[in-house]
Formats: sequence, structure tokens, C-alpha cells
Amino acid sequence: MSMLLPHNGCLDLTSAFIARTVSQDLENPASLIRSELMPDMMCDVLQVLLQAQKELLNYSGLGISILEMSHRSSDFNKILNKTESLLRELLNIPGNYKVLFLQGGGSGQFSAVPLNLIGLKGDRCADYLVTGTWSAKAAKEAEKYGKVNVVHPKLHSYTKIPEPSSWTLTPSASYVYYCCNETVHGVEFSFTPEAKGVELVCDMSSNFLSRPVDVSKFGLIFAGAQKNVGCAGVTVVIVREDLLGHALKECPVVLDYKVQAEMSSLYNTPPCFSIYITCLVLEWIKNNGGSAAMEMLNKQKSSRIYDIIDSSNGFYVCPVDVSCRSRMNVPFRVGRKDGDEALEKKFLDGAHERGMISLKGHRSVGGIRASLYNAVTLEDAEALADYMTHFLREHHYK
Repeated sequence: MSMLLPHNGCLDLTSAFIARTVSQDLENPASLIRSELMPDMMCDVLQVLLQAQKELLNYSGLGISILEMSHRSSDFNKILNKTESLLRELLNIPGNYKVLFLQGGGSGQFSAVPLNLIGLKGDRCADYLVTGTWSAKAAKEAEKYGKVNVVHPKLHSYTKIPEPSSWTLTPSASYVYYCCNETVHGVEFSFTPEAKGVELVCDMSSNFLSRPVDVSKFGLIFAGAQKNVGCAGVTVVIVREDLLGHALKECPVVLDYKVQAEMSSLYNTPPCFSIYITCLVLEWIKNNGGSAAMEMLNKQKSSRIYDIIDSSNGFYVCPVDVSCRSRMNVPFRVGRKDGDEALEKKFLDGAHERGMISLKGHRSVGGIRASLYNAVTLEDAEALADYMTHFLREHHYK
């Protein structure tokens, strides 16, 4: 058995923290084991990989792989349409919104959003909430295309979300942008910001479909699939129709939402296999109760870890304000507030011995980070919590 907490964007939905032990007998896919990972789920997410494995060489009896299929074939069109239909159902997306399946990841959208929307108004400016690494990168990229106003006082550390009363929104802004969950620092919005009549844009890459969301409150939502709804390669964009057709003249055609919408995301060759995997995962989410069920599970998982941290008498320290702690990414230090590097190394080594890998925090902040995306089960969180309790007893007060 091995455990895995992924941060690299490679099929995070199934990597969870207890990875499967893969039998060398590839002719017996049932022997693929994910010990302790998912005994409880009504529809085991491992079935997503098993179905993909089964269909890899011969999709739906066609005699060819998804990897060989023409993106303009009727068979792929069925996959594309089904994926969109599932998304619309799971998020209750209104009919006046387009759903796009694009490439370039979240970083591509850092450019695409201003290129398509910053020209909505003559002032060519946008408001940004900067609460972590990813929104900071997005704001910096947007400065290439117009004026960027960071609506709150500069944060010296990304450990809280500034009170809305401290925000200074720009009435002439084309949009207000924020990142709903900052993976590096473990900061998550528990509320939808009030944009005061300006279009609201949200990067939901790391908590997409982890809870219900009212799409009608947003002008645009984007999300890389790799955390909660698929594997790396495809980025979902949900954009209201009246926001199409306002791209700056310097906008590359592949980033033009209007062009992609008119071509049903087929202006250029799409990431076909990634879209197919997303389709399978969306089916899994639907079969397991949808976003409401994911929200309940994610609250239980994160609460279990935070409870251990908060009851450790300062041995484990999460720097994030309680009001905005992430359900997806739990960062913490070991031994003291700024971390005891020797103890943290022991923690990571002990975790590795128990099959838990990739728990090391982001290089920019250090410490430990546990990621609890949709496919991580309550049993996974319990396994980590048990280890944290054991480590606390072994090393506290020594």
C-alpha cells in the first residue's frame, strides 16, 4: 500500500492520499487494489480508471482507442455533448451560459480572462482580490492588458481574506476577479463576493464541484479539471453569452471565447482523452449524490484534520484564519508556529513509511500540506488523523 497527496495536477481526483497498489497482472484489472482508500463510496472512483483501462484499446466496440479517435467524429461529439450535459445538470447551469473545454490550464485563463473581458468598459480596468499565489499571478498577468486594481490593502501573508468592508471596488471596472481556493496557502472563500453590479469572475480550479454553486451570480467561472473533475489537460470555462464578442484585438484566436463557443470548443484539436476522463468523473460525482454530497464529505474530512491541529496544544499549527480555512488544502507546521524542520522531516519520513507521500508543503511556504479533493474518502482523512495523533504522542513535550 502507498499513500499519495497530489499537488502536481496529474489525475488528482484518484490519487488522493492512499494510492492503489497496482497488480502486475494487467489481465486482471479487478486485482487493482487501493487499500483503505475507498471502501465506503457507493460508486468507487477507482471504477473511473478501470473503465478507462477497459476502453483504452477499444472504445465502445469501435475497434479504436479514444486516443486515436478523430475529434470531429460523431463518436467524440457524443462524448463532448455528454460531458457538457453532465456539467449543466450537476451545476444547474442556466441556458444563457456557454460551456467551453479549453487548453492552457488556469495559467492560460490568467491571460484569456483579461483578453476577453477587460475591454467590456472603456476604462479597460479590472478589480482583483489577491489572497494567495494564484490570484497574485492572475493579477500580474492582467496588468499586460489594462489597469489592475487590487481592491484591498496589500497582505503581508496569505492567511486570511480581508473583510469586504475594507475593499475599494471600482465602479468602472470590467470585472471583479478572485480565486475561490488558494492551494498553496490553504485559503478558501466561504462566501461569494458582492461585485456591486460588475461582472464576477472566479478561478474555481481547486474546489470545482466540491460544493454547490449558484452559477447565475458569475459572469465567468473557469476550472482546471485536474483537482476534482478529471486529469490534467482540459480547462472548463463557463461564461455568460452576452460576455462573448468583446475580446481585445490582440487576443489570440485560440483564447477567444466567442470563437471557441461558435466552434463548440473545436476550433483547434481539443484534449480529447482529458475530456473523456472528465465525463467519467462527472458520472461518478452524479452517482454519488452530486455537489451537495461532495460538500458534506469534504466538510467531514477537513474537520477531522483541523480538529487534530486545534487540539494539539500548539504542536500542530495552521496559520490560516479559521474563517477561511480551506476544505481542499490543509497546510500546517509541526513543533511550533514557524515549524521545527527536524520534526517535520521525521513527520514526513514516518508518513512515507506508512505509505503516505507528497505531504510536503509547497516550496514557497514549507511545512506540511494535506490535500483533500473529492475522491479522498473519509477513511483517508481518518488514516492521516490517526498518524498525526500517533506522532503527537510520540514527540510532544520531548
